[in-house]
Amino acid sequence: MFNVTKKSIEWGGRTLTLETGKIARQADGAVLATYGNTVVLCTVVASKKPKADVDFFPLTVNYQEKAFAAGKIPGGFFKREGRPTEKEVLTSRLIDRPIRPLFPDGFYNETQVVCTLLSHDLQNDPDMVALVGASAALTLSGVPFMGPVGGCRVGYINGEYLLNPTRAELLDSKLDLVVAGTARSVLMVESEAQELSEEIMLGAVSYGHKEMQAVINLIISLAENAAKDPWDFQKTSNEALTAQVRELAEADLRAAYKLTGKQDRSNRLDEIKAGVKAKLGKESGENGYDDKTLGNQLKKLEQDIVRTDYVQNKVRIDGRGAADIRQIIGEVGVLPMTHGSALFTRGETQAVVVATLGTSQDEQIIDALEGEYRENFMLHYNFPPYSTGEVGRMGSPGRREIGHGKLAWRAVRPMLPAKDEFPYTLRCVSEITESNGSSSMATVCGSSLALMDAGVPLKRPVAGIAMGLIKEKSGFIVLSDILGDEDHLGDMDFKVAGTDQGITALQMDIKIDGITEEIMKVALTQAHAGRNHILGEMAKALSAPRESVGTTAPRITTMNIPKDKIREVIGSGGKVIREICEVTGAKVDIEDDGTVRIAATNEEAGKKAYDWIYSIVAEPEVGQIHSGKVVRVVDFGAFVNFFGAKDGLVHISELADFRVAKVEDVVKEGDNVKVKVLDIDNRGKIRLSMRMVNQETGEDISDSVNVREKKQPA
Repeated sequence: MFNVTKKSIEWGGRTLTLETGKIARQADGAVLATYGNTVVLCTVVASKKPKADVDFFPLTVNYQEKAFAAGKIPGGFFKREGRPTEKEVLTSRLIDRPIRPLFPDGFYNETQVVCTLLSHDLQNDPDMVALVGASAALTLSGVPFMGPVGGCRVGYINGEYLLNPTRAELLDSKLDLVVAGTARSVLMVESEAQELSEEIMLGAVSYGHKEMQAVINLIISLAENAAKDPWDFQKTSNEALTAQVRELAEADLRAAYKLTGKQDRSNRLDEIKAGVKAKLGKESGENGYDDKTLGNQLKKLEQDIVRTDYVQNKVRIDGRGAADIRQIIGEVGVLPMTHGSALFTRGETQAVVVATLGTSQDEQIIDALEGEYRENFMLHYNFPPYSTGEVGRMGSPGRREIGHGKLAWRAVRPMLPAKDEFPYTLRCVSEITESNGSSSMATVCGSSLALMDAGVPLKRPVAGIAMGLIKEKSGFIVLSDILGDEDHLGDMDFKVAGTDQGITALQMDIKIDGITEEIMKVALTQAHAGRNHILGEMAKALSAPRESVGTTAPRITTMNIPKDKIREVIGSGGKVIREICEVTGAKVDIEDDGTVRIAATNEEAGKKAYDWIYSIVAEPEVGQIHSGKVVRVVDFGAFVNFFGAKDGLVHISELADFRVAKVEDVVKEGDNVKVKVLDIDNRGKIRLSMRMVNQETGEDISDSVNVREKKQPA
């Protein structure tokens, strides 16, 4: 019944197996990829006809995790998987980016790649397994795919690279890098690093590219036995139309690309394209061309004009040199009621970034397959349509917003203080208000400034820069701080973020069939100089974190209490802790180890809550002076509540520094007094003294009152 083909290799100390022919046989391509005990089913289906009225390749990648893969039942009311999690979205993007450039120009058939996690051993991350499986499924499918693609994860522990580190090993790694590519070149890099040098990062990419060759060979071996016949895809060409479009539009397009303002240039380009379509489009007569065909011709002409200028004449759209950075203006404290804020402007790209400080109650609870955990740093990126002068729908964050936000999060996170040093939950929100190239890197710069403005003790400021590439047969040129046009007309979007000490995040996307180590080295070197320049411009606004958090931010005081006292602070049904919060206005968080964090926007409220908790858990000591209240008067003295629920006796002889005839002559019930602890016997009974304490100042006056020479006043 089944015609199964299975291939396996030992890879990174575990067995990688690719199997086809048994599951999902009606898909164009289907591969069951197994690594360790992590299993991902990867399928490919492509429409037999091109999608109408599109001038782009309609590829969709869906990575989905099933709760049963880790032996779990989904949470929530419906108890089934719902909208994609952040992990699923990011993994879908991770798979999409290296495979998309390997489809031929002009292939407009709707194509869907679905990767479903069926089993998770909680050690091997499924993302690379899914990428390898998707590449194998595409290679088998017959769809015009110029693969296969390989991929792997690289760690860096004790000065050595590690192939496909487990979740436990990543905890000790200074690097978490994923790299994908073909046999010849690298296509995609994504990483988070602990301020590593350009040399180490380049070495990690080279190491990963070398180690993935075994996977590429495995896919080829599988395809030799199980691949379907390739599709008969012929790229359509129309040399006559190409010549017509060039004759009509080339001169005008060259002039348009000399306009340095984005909006002016964009408006002029729209006019030129509309003119071409009016003369050659369907409306011009029965021999007219459709918008898609004309749009493709115009885009190719634009690419030719811009790319030729770059490579031959070293001329950029806005007149900059290849390594030049646009003008940068950084501002902080722009929003008065926020905890920290920054406005970062680089050319025509601008981000308003706000930092908010919260308590542990504000931590994000993430229900992952690996288990539930809490995240105390969030970075959210928003890209409203007005940022590009367009009208568009607004709703929940899409793949772009999630991906860009995560990249900035990776860049900033290594510089954050440890939670025990700075016990706040941190949230950054980046609102992109203008966009013309690398808004994600503007988010990195703005987040760094906003966090420092909020008083977050970053180890060092972080900056980011986007690098581009124009590669022709005659040579290549690497571009620093690319514009939007340089991104979509160019061959690479290489984002590098870090400090003056090293790199904290990388993300590289390639639109061609890969780049060499030489190009990467040039890009990293050029990015290093650009990053240092940006850090210098940021320092003009704020060079180091503010000494303390702002007046609008909560102040957090930390104290430790004995574990056996936690119940007393919380009280029955949370009665005591609720009362503390309601009366003082502070927020109180208690952890299982006895760590108590008190957050309050004013110092008085925080101190009041601290003293209240201290009075519950602390034990009085002989010699201490406390404030208290008289709760009962008897013939031989007065009982004073002075330490939470603890009472002590002030004997009549200790009420005052003279002979007291009647207790009521000195104190009465309800009086606020100051007392000194004289003795605590083995039964816990406490003796107090009022006469040894100055009742106005609380000063210890024991030395001056030990000898009674005074008489009771008449």
